[in-house]
Amino acid sequence: MSDEQDAIPDSTAARVALWRALHVEIDPPPHVLEDKVGLQLLAPEQGWQRRGDMDQEFTRPFRASIVARARFIEDLVVEQAGRGLGQYVILGAGLDSFAQRKPEVASRLKIFEIDRPGPQAWKRQRLTELGFGVPEWLRFVPVDFEAGQSWLDQLLAAGFDAGKPAVVVSTGVSMYLTKDANRATLRQVAALAPGSTFAMTFLLPLELSDPDVRPGLEMAVKGAQASGTPFLSFFSPPEILALAREAGFGESRHVSAAELTQRYFAGRTDGLRPPANAEELLVART
Repeated sequence: MSDEQDAIPDSTAARVALWRALHVEIDPPPHVLEDKVGLQLLAPEQGWQRRGDMDQEFTRPFRASIVARARFIEDLVVEQAGRGLGQYVILGAGLDSFAQRKPEVASRLKIFEIDRPGPQAWKRQRLTELGFGVPEWLRFVPVDFEAGQSWLDQLLAAGFDAGKPAVVVSTGVSMYLTKDANRATLRQVAALAPGSTFAMTFLLPLELSDPDVRPGLEMAVKGAQASGTPFLSFFSPPEILALAREAGFGESRHVSAAELTQRYFAGRTDGLRPPANAEELLVART
């Protein structure tokens, strides 16, 4: 990867941000998530909605999944903040915009965004240019994974209090890590203070996915391979729950697409819903 490529958001993070904006622009209300901050940050060329990877019909189940997982995470964070929890850690933060869209909640927390140094510096600059700024309670934690840096060591150096509970989230990351690396992350989070919560997305084996979205998932796998960031890990729900138990979590549960559909898409007549058995969620507590 060139220095120039390393200093901008990766294509996956950019696509996720644009799908979130596309949901607001083309799907009828009520919107599951109102987020166009990523669109502001990226400032894509006019007509971006007509790009192949923005096709309204093709992307419908995938953008539903993206906004559903984000809304679930945000509801979880808001709930925990209401109970007095004070730390929120985002692994692989990308163009996450919780801090910008929910300042009334975010300002009561210490938010730690962990990402690669180049894209994170780009994001900091864009937030400043757009007038959002970087408040004291928002901590950017650059981690050079290729150089072997530990995200937990860097997190502690940024002011994270290991003696207090936190919500730690990881969305759209686990498939790029080996199973051993996923196990290591689970063990690290399970060792945090009692009362901590970990929420992560995981990709199910392709043969379990809905037939109507399987071609799109297969394209994503091929595209990731071609770009040098292959998908390495797939988990069935029983497997991911077993890994959470082995890591030391006191309790864990699988949040299925069906549960997300019931929670956020009930009553919709436009067919918008996350696909079953594609990317779903693990929620585990220490």
